[in-house]
Amino acid sequence: MSRKAVFFDIDGTLWDEHFVIPESTKEAIRKLRENGQLAFLCSGRTRAFIQDERLLALGFDGIVAGCGTWIEMDGKTLFYKKLEQELIEDTIHILKEYGIPTVYEGSRNLYMDLEEFEEDPYGLRLKETLGEDLLPVTGNEAIMEISKFSCSTPDDAYLKVLSHLEENFTPLVHDAACAEFIPKGFSKASGIEKTCELLGIEKEDTYAFGDSINDVEMLKHVQHGIAMGNGTKAAKEAADYITAPLHEDGIYKGLEHFGLIS
Repeated sequence: MSRKAVFFDIDGTLWDEHFVIPESTKEAIRKLRENGQLAFLCSGRTRAFIQDERLLALGFDGIVAGCGTWIEMDGKTLFYKKLEQELIEDTIHILKEYGIPTVYEGSRNLYMDLEEFEEDPYGLRLKETLGEDLLPVTGNEAIMEISKFSCSTPDDAYLKVLSHLEENFTPLVHDAACAEFIPKGFSKASGIEKTCELLGIEKEDTYAFGDSINDVEMLKHVQHGIAMGNGTKAAKEAADYITAPLHEDGIYKGLEHFGLIS
């Protein structure tokens, strides 16, 4: 029997807003891998922001990060789409001109000017989580290595900046007044497709769990898209199956439903 590949979103899927991972989720992923199937993280976060040992200790065969811009397997980088330096500098100039607080996301570092996020708890969380891996934008413009960025969406300024960015990026607007900007042609779905191509995995053997707007393409792309019971309406509409919420053994029940564990 061919190996199955299961792709897991992180926030709202594997852990909650307090970074609590249900014991049933830990057991489910352990059983999945013991059964010879492949488990992947598949996140909008870039690799620099996937460091938490509570998460990595679950045991994954690979990581698809940065909405498909980074792929690794068994700790080895298989693919990386980083932005060209000229595009990075042009983008920084545009976003600063419109006064939009932005986090630039790479494989080794994230970049942000802390003074732009003085009243934003997300900025404090990044500082606490990343430590020395969080660097300022100012002074590093010419050497930044990134594949995507995220910014706040302050109404008129955000709408105006869209026209300058849409040629090179696809925006994903979240409910929490923020948007991710992904290089054109990239998504969690493209990352899964590339992973399967590199590893010789057939599409009919693919599964994905997700809960939010940036999971929609992934849930539609795989053979079996599974939305969390706590997920958004968009995620649920994109899925083939809706499992229980995260804290009601959603991962375990979803894998069990498809016969991947018992």
